[in-house]
Amino acid sequence: MFDLTIESQFSSAHQLRGYKGKCEDLHGHNWRVQVTVSSDRLNDIGIVIDFHDLKRITKEVLSPLDHAFLNDVFPFTEINPSSENIARWIYESIRKKIPDRNISLSSVTVWENETASATYYE
Repeated sequence: MFDLTIESQFSSAHQLRGYKGKCEDLHGHNWRVQVTVSSDRLNDIGIVIDFHDLKRITKEVLSPLDHAFLNDVFPFTEINPSSENIARWIYESIRKKIPDRNISLSSVTVWENETASATYYE
């Protein structure tokens, strides 16, 4: 089995609705996103997926979040833009864009700062 991981980032602001504390107020993060895919086989040229392609897919998914107020971006207009929900949304969005069915999306980890992250996987 092979695991490949790439990292990307985006900057945005959000407020956690219903939270009692500082995170209820408008604040921002420089988010770091780790995307890991897995496969038990390599393609004809000996790779799982081109890192460039995985980075491009991730950048497409993150684009609407970058320099945005997340509470105004669907689905965060309806659900809280928590690290957990952001990780799940990124996971589900990237999974739809992976072209090879022999590649599975293993996990997405979203870091809101250097010491706090949330990981989503199925």
